[in-house]
Amino acid sequence: MYDREHRFPMEETMNAARLEYTEKGVMHMAARRCDLIMIGPSGAVLALNTRFNLPEQFYLDVPDAKIARVGCLMMRIYANNTVQVRFLSIMPQKDIDRIFVYSTHPKHRNKLLDLRA
Repeated sequence: MYDREHRFPMEETMNAARLEYTEKGVMHMAARRCDLIMIGPSGAVLALNTRFNLPEQFYLDVPDAKIARVGCLMMRIYANNTVQVRFLSIMPQKDIDRIFVYSTHPKHRNKLLDLRA
């Protein structure tokens, strides 16, 4: 399914994020910190702060932008502790703009939050 899907361009960003997934069956929910370094409507690239076993499916939270529980599927694992993920549903442009407003990347320094939208 994902190999036939349209590829959206990704844009650089720098946001603190959190991964949530179940460990040891269904009873224990674990959370790990990471950095969101690239994002697009259909996926993202995450930098992991520590090395740990990541499940194939998990949730992504971006607390600064108040975006919670975005379903993700792991696509690739890179050697420099970064992973590429696909979202289970397309992220709206409004949420991506909100992530850019709270980004510490120099490219998004002058972004403003539109309250009318």
